[in-house]
Amino acid sequence: MITIVAIIIACFFAMNIGASGTAAAMGPAYGSGAIPKKRNAMLLVGVFAFLGALAGGEVVRTIGSGIIPSSIVDVELVIIIIGAACLSLFIANLLGIPLSTSEVVVGAIVGAGIAYQSLFFDKLIVIVSFWVIIPIVAFLLAYVFGLIVRKVEKKYPDLTGKGKWRKPLVILLIISGCMEAYAAGMNNVANAVGPLVGAGILDITPAILLGGFFVAMGALFLGGRVLETNGKRITKLSLLQGSTVSLTGGSLVITASMFGLPVPLTQVTTSAIIGIGTVDGGMRLWQKSILKQIMKVWVVSPLFSLVLSYGLILLFKQGDYYSLFVLISVLIATAGVYSMYQAARRERRTTYDEGAGI
Repeated sequence: MITIVAIIIACFFAMNIGASGTAAAMGPAYGSGAIPKKRNAMLLVGVFAFLGALAGGEVVRTIGSGIIPSSIVDVELVIIIIGAACLSLFIANLLGIPLSTSEVVVGAIVGAGIAYQSLFFDKLIVIVSFWVIIPIVAFLLAYVFGLIVRKVEKKYPDLTGKGKWRKPLVILLIISGCMEAYAAGMNNVANAVGPLVGAGILDITPAILLGGFFVAMGALFLGGRVLETNGKRITKLSLLQGSTVSLTGGSLVITASMFGLPVPLTQVTTSAIIGIGTVDGGMRLWQKSILKQIMKVWVVSPLFSLVLSYGLILLFKQGDYYSLFVLISVLIATAGVYSMYQAARRERRTTYDEGAGI
């Protein structure tokens, strides 16, 4: 029964991965109008995410046994790890924020490793380093390509998608989005089923098939709000700009997947969108509240899932109530300090606005 519970939680997590990955893969195509209907965009990303999952074996191995030793992973620990990651991702999907599934699941696994004092730090350092490096590379590449695209579109106005080149550009963008959806499946399905493989509950092949199917279902039925966020609430993209974003993000994630590295696809794609948007709007884009909200969630999400996983292990696996009490006290104190800081900021802003006569 407990094994069935672990598989059910993993399937629910996979559905949330599909919901979050939809925006990363088809946001540019939807936002630029290449795919005007939201349902069609979600259907395409579901199909190609499933196909990509079939090639995601290396990342499954990393998630299953590359961060913590498989010897400490049992069914109960799998439920805690996936449950902590799933809860973090589910909250983000309700808020309509494109959250990195890699970050939340690795954070939950690290929490388990800390609780058992058994963690492969060398592999973890490599993974976290690529979390920082790849989004930066995506931003820089998109910014450079964005400059080129802007010059080309000024010289050849038909390439903006309003003339005879619109149909070929639409096809290019849809193909680019499908490539990125494939990258999403290749990298992110492992986040749901990797712990099942690490515990020996499922072999790699059936785990990938199961995870890929539920990722596709999540993309189709739960991905609408996140698709809207990445497609239209950050910046408006032309067809050629959207292709640049998808090709940049997809190629970087596929490359990382070949080496078994779980990387934040949503961060990569959003960074590329910001790079393109910076070319057109300058630094004004960075003032948008949605970007600030996304940045906050990116920072908080792995820490939240780490602490949640660690706390659940203390409570249900180790019975260390004293350490759990200390952990909860620290979290409450941190939340209180942060609330006071936000209140002070709002008060200073109100005082400034009143002084300026606004």
